[in-house]
Amino acid sequence: MKTGLITSDTYQNHNTGEGHPEKIDRVTSVIENFKKINNKQLIWKKPSSFDSSLLVKTHSLDYINFVDQSFPTNGFTFLDGDTIVSPGSKDATKDAVGSIISAIDGVQNKEFKNAFCAVRPPGHHAEKNKAMGFCIYNNVAVGANYLIEKYKYTKVAIIDFDVHHGNGTQNIFHDNEKVLYLSTHQYPYYPGSGTESEKGKFNNIFNIPLEAGTNSEKYLNAYESILNKINQFKPEFILFSAGFDAHKDDPLAQLYLQTEDFYTLTKRTLELSKKHCAGKVVSILEGGYDLQALQDSTVRHVDALIEFN
Repeated sequence: MKTGLITSDTYQNHNTGEGHPEKIDRVTSVIENFKKINNKQLIWKKPSSFDSSLLVKTHSLDYINFVDQSFPTNGFTFLDGDTIVSPGSKDATKDAVGSIISAIDGVQNKEFKNAFCAVRPPGHHAEKNKAMGFCIYNNVAVGANYLIEKYKYTKVAIIDFDVHHGNGTQNIFHDNEKVLYLSTHQYPYYPGSGTESEKGKFNNIFNIPLEAGTNSEKYLNAYESILNKINQFKPEFILFSAGFDAHKDDPLAQLYLQTEDFYTLTKRTLELSKKHCAGKVVSILEGGYDLQALQDSTVRHVDALIEFN
């Protein structure tokens, strides 16, 4: 089977203003690069629409209404100090969520074996009741709740390798024993959460804080702990919060991963997924702010998805 690549053009209408690091070019560079490579093992798909009631499993109704009313008819609205929406953001946020729903359905229906969602805005900082850190809806959290609600899974793992801790995902699943949230991230760093002592109500949160300057060898050694935890949990489905800002060239952080490390960590995880969940894996883009590093790293991440069988 092939690998799904889920994306839509609506991300181009999510305008964050001049000089903002979470810019349109991020996804454009990723998509154009995949088009240029033209790998025949990719199935391109647009997200389908979804029932907005799905959002209520992840975010409060008050927050959903607040977001709905925040989209301006022109100009910008600040949801927090660095999370900005414009008129076109409404469709982009819906399609970012819709992408992970479509990817999950595609894997479940054996349309493709696994999938990568190239979307913006990212999601892992968005909490149940608030936008934060460029994130509006928590895309990966909606995906996990969808797996639990629609497909009746009782063990979903979320692996977050973005350089920033996914405080939002942790916040949403803190007391949900059906979801194991695992994160590697620079610490101390934005958003300030993600210590080893944050374990969740059911020991379902696993944080690996890494000091600035962590290199490939140290990172991949630390990642073995993620794999050990996955092995103990035995997930029925794995979701990646795929941020590529731990790359050595990324301007927003100080970890020193190489492009090839994203291939390695993906491959190791997929080998384990075969044992526990028949390779059912969906990945969704989070951060990554150096365009060349982002292009190269997403390709290697997806190469591992394509090669898996």
